[in-house]
Order: sequence, then structure tokens, then C-alpha cells
Amino acid sequence: MRKKFSFGPYLWITLAGLVLLAIPFLESAEAATPKKATTAKKTAAKKTATKKKAAKKRVVRSPWKAPNYADSDAGDVAEGDDPIARQAAVEALGKLNGSVVVTDADTGRVLTVVGQKTAYSHGYQPCSTIKVPVALAALSEAVVDRLTQIRIYGNTKIAMTEALARSNNQYFASLGEKLGFERMSFYARLYGLGEKASLNIAEEEPGLLPSKTPSSGMGMMTSFGDGITLTPLEYAALMGAMANGGTLYYLQYPKSQEEAEDLVPRVKRKLDIEHLVSDVKPGMMGAVEYGTARRVGFNADAPVYGKTGTCTDTRTPTHLGWFGSFTEIGHERIAVVVMLTGGSAVSGSSASSVGGQVYRNLLNMNYYAHQRDGEKVVLAGSPLGQ
Repeated sequence: MRKKFSFGPYLWITLAGLVLLAIPFLESAEAATPKKATTAKKTAAKKTATKKKAAKKRVVRSPWKAPNYADSDAGDVAEGDDPIARQAAVEALGKLNGSVVVTDADTGRVLTVVGQKTAYSHGYQPCSTIKVPVALAALSEAVVDRLTQIRIYGNTKIAMTEALARSNNQYFASLGEKLGFERMSFYARLYGLGEKASLNIAEEEPGLLPSKTPSSGMGMMTSFGDGITLTPLEYAALMGAMANGGTLYYLQYPKSQEEAEDLVPRVKRKLDIEHLVSDVKPGMMGAVEYGTARRVGFNADAPVYGKTGTCTDTRTPTHLGWFGSFTEIGHERIAVVVMLTGGSAVSGSSASSVGGQVYRNLLNMNYYAHQRDGEKVVLAGSPLGQ
């Protein structure tokens, strides 16, 4: 009888052999698993560290060097200040970095300068405050009148009042192109830019006017003040001349109350702008009522005429906020100029807020209640006088 063949023993032997062969691979896989886990953990940790490092690198560093806040009045000499004007300006500026100049528009007396170190410096780019002298120059040369419409884009056209109130750059760039460098430079010098504004402030340095058209062009010069440096004192003198109808006084800063009482106003030159101011004032009032200077707070009983400016002075580099203004209340006409320096917190709008607070403080302190005595005016000649 033939014996039947069975696969049983061979099957078990085969399976056992396969198991033995697989053990090294299983051991290798088991050994590799923790290594892969460790590597994954290290990779994750490395990615986390890289993200943290990248987050640190993403911290935005300001391109501007000046701080937003400072003890701006530190070192000021204020013995000859009007005490009410001084208090009003100091409280309004607070801890902001910058300067506030308050002047009597009818005498040229400096009532106070807060932040004298900044106010007396070589000046800063005027930003959009340059638009006021540009407007006066364009009106003087009959380049435009107050109602002339200039196309700014597409079919949109605006006239001077809206352009000043909204600080429209295209409008004033167009005026600059129409005026040209020579005519604009003449009027800038005539209005006191590029020269000392004061008669008796030894520390004052004048601003600068360019000798030729800036590389950025006339449009940038007349909309942003490229190539020009302006001081708060120079702008205060011009604002005073607009307030009083065209008399550009030498600014005089008394060093004592006795000097203040004996001050004799000195005229630098007469500006033929009285008939032009009425064309510029609506735009400056519009800036306060609904435009770039609305943080002043419009008050129909005590109207403020103002112009803001915001830009970066690349020479410093410092971000700037300007506000130049004047008001007429009763027998008092004063000019207030604010210039703030710092970073992103600084703007013409924030400067106008400081200026508005100066005016409110003066009202609350009854500054305008007193009457002015008659004063003698002595005219000091000037080669640019009219």
C-alpha cells in the first residue's frame, strides 16, 4: 500500500523559517521607529524655534529717530512770556515732542515759545503748510483766482477753498508747475521763508530755500515743501501777517516782564496781501470746520483759520506734524503754530488738536478779555519791502 504524503511538518518548518527571517527586519523597524520619532520631534522643535526667531525679526522698527514724547519745555527760558499764553501752550502740548509758538499778530511780540530748542533749530520740511504761501503767490500772479477749477483726476475738478480745506496735493502741484521756480522762490523769500523771523532771539537759525528746483520737481516743492526747511517762528510771522492784513513784523521775544511792557513793534516789510487773504481764509476755515484740521473743534464765535501738514523730513529722519493758524477775537489777533516730531503717532491732525487746545485754554483763561493800549510802530526797512 502506498504511503500518503503530508505537507504538515514542512509547512510548520517553512513558517518558522519565515519568522526567523523576519525578526531582523522587525527589530530594525522597531529600532527605526524611535529614531524617526526623535527626528520628528527635533524637526518640530527646530521649526518652532525658527518661527519664534522669525516673529522676533518681524518686530516693526520705526524708520524715524525722534520719539513721540519728551519733556519739550525742559530748558526753556520764559521770564518774559505772557503767563496765560505760556500756561495755555504748555498744557496743550503736554508730553508730546515738539514746539508751540504763540505770537501777537498786531505787534510781533512772541507771547510764548514752548520747546525752544526745536523752535530755534535750522528748521524742518514744511509739509503741506507750504500750500498757504503757494496760494498767496498764485493769487498774486493771477495764475488762478479763488473760483478757478483745476482738474485733479478724471473729471473731478476743485477750486482753492476745497483744495486748502482738504489739503489736495494735485491742486497745489499744478499751481507749482504754473508758477515755476523763480516766481515761487521770490514770494517765499518775500513772505519770510529762509530768513530769521526774530529781531532778538540769538539762538534762532533760519530755514532754507533751495537754489534750484528740487530733483523731485516743482509739484513736490509746492505740495509737500520738498527742498525747503521752515521754522515754527517763520511760519508764525507769516500767520501773523495774514491775521493783520499784510504787516510782516520782526518777532520780538521779551526776556522779562519789563521788556514786554516796553516793547516797540518793528515792521520787517509790508506785504500786498490784504486783498488776497479773503480768498485764502475760507479754505483755512474749511480745514478747521470739516477738513484736515477738524480736531481743532470749530467754534463760530471764535473762528480759527488753520493749515495742517504731515510728512517725513528725510534729513533727520523725523515724522512731522504741523499746524499753522491765527484767530481774531475782539481786539486780539494771535497766531499759533504747532510742530510735532516723532513717529507714526505724529500728524498734522494731531498737531491741530494741540493748537485747538491752546485756543480753548486761552478762552477759558479769559485771555481775550483785556483791551490793548495804543502802541507806537517803528518801521525797519527791507530790500524786499513793498
